[in-house]
Amino acid sequence: MMSMRLAFVASDTAIAQQAHRALVDRYGDVPPEQAELIVALGGDGFMLRTLHAHRALDVPVYGMKLGQVGFLMNKYRLNALPERIGRAHVASLFPLQMQVTDAAGDEYTALAFNEVSLLRQSNQAAHLQVQLNDTVKLANLICDGVMVATPAGSTAYNSSAHGPILPLDANVLALTPISPFRPRRWRGAILPHRTEVILRVLDPAKRPVSATADFHEVRDVRTVAIRQSGGQGVRLLFDPEHNLEQRIIDEQFASE
Repeated sequence: MMSMRLAFVASDTAIAQQAHRALVDRYGDVPPEQAELIVALGGDGFMLRTLHAHRALDVPVYGMKLGQVGFLMNKYRLNALPERIGRAHVASLFPLQMQVTDAAGDEYTALAFNEVSLLRQSNQAAHLQVQLNDTVKLANLICDGVMVATPAGSTAYNSSAHGPILPLDANVLALTPISPFRPRRWRGAILPHRTEVILRVLDPAKRPVSATADFHEVRDVRTVAIRQSGGQGVRLLFDPEHNLEQRIIDEQFASE
């Protein structure tokens, strides 16, 4: 049996806490700072929080599904965990960096492994200017919002907004509008992963907009710059029979 220092972290649901106790009894436990691998127990939301909380440790993460949504997780099983980890495939995920200037002129920075999204805060549609690198591509996008999604995040909110599902190794990002009104026929774009997307709120007083990177929200924004943060990636482990790349392919053929 493989010997490895494992750190188990779990969401606060009863089922995840019960699994946490059983796994610690079976395999032992060390703090994440001393671990060779972190095992996350919960759903995709908890996985995202785990990646954010422990990203600086540069330790791979193996998730087991004990929540409602588990696209980033493996099946939960108590037995043979070291053997499963030894056979697992690695998927490297690179987050988006969001840089925000709000209405007061304050600046914020946050990372997103799934998507950065802008959403209207009131009953008024958002009016946004869309700039890619140094070129304005849409002078006035009228919509409920817009998002930039990573390949891993393209199956989440992006897919619900009818954005494209992206292969994990495609080195592209999805720029997807949310309920666009003008231009009426615009359905978004697929961008090279090194593209910087700059979104400006054209009427922030009358049409306020919030920006969210995964679960970090800034309200009343004026300008949001989004780019891939290539030096801050994380490693996720997946069982070989259902690795992340295959899940993304399968999701494009899902009937429900």
